[in-house]
Amino acid sequence: MKLIVGLGNPGLIYSGSRHNIGFEVIKKLASIEKVALRKEKNIKALLGKGKIGESNIALALPLTFMNLSGEAVKPILKRFKIDLEDLLVVCDDLDLEFGRTKICSKGSSAGHRGIESVADSLDSTAFNRLRIGIGRPKEDSKASDFVLSHFNRTEKKYIPDIIERSVNCCRLWVEEGTDKAMNIFNRKGVA
Repeated sequence: MKLIVGLGNPGLIYSGSRHNIGFEVIKKLASIEKVALRKEKNIKALLGKGKIGESNIALALPLTFMNLSGEAVKPILKRFKIDLEDLLVVCDDLDLEFGRTKICSKGSSAGHRGIESVADSLDSTAFNRLRIGIGRPKEDSKASDFVLSHFNRTEKKYIPDIIERSVNCCRLWVEEGTDKAMNIFNRKGVA
């Protein structure tokens, strides 16, 4: 079984924010694959199981806040006996230009608190992540305020395509692995 986790913050106030693009990807993927996301006992996430092609998958949206994402991820891996190489974490990235997607099999958190929390809880950085570029704040803006802000009108036009491309990347990762997904989806942004 493979696990795909979208990072974000729970609650309507954060819905549609830059920091929640990982949530949006998982919601779209769940809709396409007809996976119902539900709260499960002893798991701090909405969780659903299904299939992509012939592969069994689990999709998850942590109900912790971003900085505590690891508290949701570790128990899911343990419950389903999923190896780290079968985990894909989908998250926003300030260091990628808006619209760019980048999938990799390991690496540092690059300052992303959600990835840092997952790595700390697993005591490893050897898990796959799909980073989605959300752009950078203006010089006079704080990064923390920027990631919690909503996309501007121009950016919003591109969001459906970015989410679709990210969903397709997740599906390819499940069926053909990280290297194949890297060759196709690690390209420049759309804006």
